[in-house]
Amino acid sequence: MNNDLNLLTMFVAVAEAGNFRAAADRLGVTRSAVSQGVRRLESALERPLFNRTTRSVRLTQEGERLLQAVSTPLAELTAVLEATLDSPESPHGMLKVTATSIAERFLSGPLIADFVEKYPRVTLDVTVTDEEFDIVAGGFDAGIRLGEVIEQDMVAVPLTGEQRQVAVASPNYLARHGQPARPQELVYHRCIGWRPLPETAPYRWEFEGDGRAFDVAVEPQVTTNDMLWMIRTSLAGGGITFGMEETFRPYIERGELITILDEWLPPFAGFYLYYPSRRTVTSRLRALIDHVREYR
Repeated sequence: MNNDLNLLTMFVAVAEAGNFRAAADRLGVTRSAVSQGVRRLESALERPLFNRTTRSVRLTQEGERLLQAVSTPLAELTAVLEATLDSPESPHGMLKVTATSIAERFLSGPLIADFVEKYPRVTLDVTVTDEEFDIVAGGFDAGIRLGEVIEQDMVAVPLTGEQRQVAVASPNYLARHGQPARPQELVYHRCIGWRPLPETAPYRWEFEGDGRAFDVAVEPQVTTNDMLWMIRTSLAGGGITFGMEETFRPYIERGELITILDEWLPPFAGFYLYYPSRRTVTSRLRALIDHVREYR
């Protein structure tokens, strides 16, 4: 068969996206081009790779085996080819980064604004998600996460110093309901919780004291996946909420929110920019790495 990498790229995009339209959008081509490319690959291999319906496409057993065999090598080969054509003196092209929603330093604006000003030929695509996944398989160049959740085979560059989670409430709420003296007393308060997806349980609030780490299932009366909505509800006196200190800092400094249970919430390793150790570093990714180091 004709060894056309574009056909494999189209196949992987459809397999990951779950439909031809999303794959076409991701690749920046038409839906018909992707459909024809996949059919050409199936014809060359003389076997179907997808089961198609009017609403979705699913991998066949042969398609599953092919995806497992080619997805990571294809991403690595693409990176090597890009690096060969790369210019260290003038970084350019698309740089895809995924970041957790709580990475305030990265998402707040100035770091990114300075980067795009400095490197006008780099197109930065940032996906904010709290899902944990393989960034290579997902087609990302790098990610931003807390150090404790980054895989050991990744290269990690510090983005921040130590971080701390805090429990906060408005002065109005605390005046009406009082402050809990211990984390276990949170179950008697109105709490505002966070969860990443509708089908997942609310995040358990983590503490440390009496020589051990533990968590508390606060059974929040209000739950959401939107941190800004949590803050607004807490500011309005809706209850106690929990998150990264950096996120709440402007409200704490203005006295609009008050931290509680501080002695039970010690600092921990902060956020890192991370990327695969086995992948060739392009000049645009090197530019972001150097920028993060300088910015810190």
